[in-house]
Amino acid sequence: MAQRLYVGSLPYTTTEDSLRDLFKEAGTVTSASVVTDKMTGRSRGFAFVEMSSDEEAQKAIEMFNGKDYDGRRLVVNEAQPMNSRPRTGGFGGPRRDFRGGGGGGHRDF
Repeated sequence: MAQRLYVGSLPYTTTEDSLRDLFKEAGTVTSASVVTDKMTGRSRGFAFVEMSSDEEAQKAIEMFNGKDYDGRRLVVNEAQPMNSRPRTGGFGGPRRDFRGGGGGGHRDF
């Protein structure tokens, strides 16, 4: 069964081909995709790599997590499904409702 890995702290110059070549050292790479900004097309500094087996994925984590790659220390771990990650608001904290209170009515004294 293929295992998808998250690869973070990538140099912005990393291409899918160079990422694939790097991870081939750990085994068969099924796919490699560098995440890019929709507006600029520039790398966002992270990617996903899919290895052909759980054993190869574990080997890749052991080989590359914390490894220096073009002056950046890589973060490599098992990718988590989007729905299992904690949801955050626009400021990095928990999502909050900023609509405020209901206000008051007119009050005669």
